[in-house]
Amino acid sequence: MNKTLRIYQQLEKFPLGKRLFSWQVGRVAPYFSSVSPLVTQLEKNYCSILIKRQRKVFNHIKTMHVIAICNGLEMAMGVMAEASIPKNLRWIPKGMTVNYTAKAASDIRCIAKVNESDWKVGDMIVPVKAIDENDIEVVVGEIKLWITERKS
Repeated sequence: MNKTLRIYQQLEKFPLGKRLFSWQVGRVAPYFSSVSPLVTQLEKNYCSILIKRQRKVFNHIKTMHVIAICNGLEMAMGVMAEASIPKNLRWIPKGMTVNYTAKAASDIRCIAKVNESDWKVGDMIVPVKAIDENDIEVVVGEIKLWITERKS
């Protein structure tokens, strides 16, 4: 098991463990903190993050701004990648494509999920989606990663 997943599993046992883990991710990548994300579930090849409906993520019509959602989707992908990538590989994002499919007027779950077999050298597509409290997809998309061999 890799370090990121092991730390999450150790911390999630405690009452504020998921918050502490999420805070630590924000310390490593500070921009993620701007939406006050909470990693709610992390498994190998899967991550779910909650962004609460709050004024700081609103747009002019008082729904969640899509860039705040994209921030959550990128964090879900990044945490999932760090917790899942084989030790001999490394990753870097290459691009993101999203479609806005509905208004985001509630708390939002940002989800990234891949298959174990997806981890190989070259371009890798990570499907991502954002779901509201009624299980309606409000944003769907993909994040393209560039996977390379880790230098020895």
